[in-house]
Amino acid sequence: MLTLYTSPGSCSRASHIALEEAALDYRPRFVDFAKADQTRPDFLAVNPKGRVPALVSDRGVLTEGPAILAYVAALAPEAALAPADPFDFARMQAFNLYLASTIHVAHAHGRRAARWSDDPAAQASMAAKVAQNMGAGFELIEAGLTGDWVMGDAYSVADPYLFVFSGWLDGDGVDIARFPRVAAHFRRMSQRPAVQRVLAWEAERAR
Repeated sequence: MLTLYTSPGSCSRASHIALEEAALDYRPRFVDFAKADQTRPDFLAVNPKGRVPALVSDRGVLTEGPAILAYVAALAPEAALAPADPFDFARMQAFNLYLASTIHVAHAHGRRAARWSDDPAAQASMAAKVAQNMGAGFELIEAGLTGDWVMGDAYSVADPYLFVFSGWLDGDGVDIARFPRVAAHFRRMSQRPAVQRVLAWEAERAR
């Protein structure tokens, strides 16, 4: 059985949704950031990075969202959660890596600026750029959406990943209505049963 270490509202939500979509045998483990669970020795023994997601398999532990998403898709080929064509698969990975390396970092400058500077003025300056940088990133994403899903007409593990970051826009001072295609994608994702199951699981942990 797979075990996913996840925290509600975090980027690990995408891996959680993918596991539900894949109908794989897994169990979610709640990492409570409010209690600093990610810093505890038992979690650091699983993932020394102190981050989520972390996926424990019978072959070892995988970390980093794009890697876990690709692995889940590969474990359940019948679910068709990733393109079979090598070039299209690489395009999906390029999209996911852009979210991880650019969009997530832009978002983190608002809440985790201390990772990059100890200077309060520098931290404030980074935080002040979040809305601009998130907006610029989502302008590119908006322009690239050509169908119902990230890969056009085919749903893939890129879609729950985009869903996570789209859900962060409001908190970053960006109106999702600026991006009609992204907003429509977010609504479609919200209606998927797998997404609703994950959000219900998260809501129970938030009580």
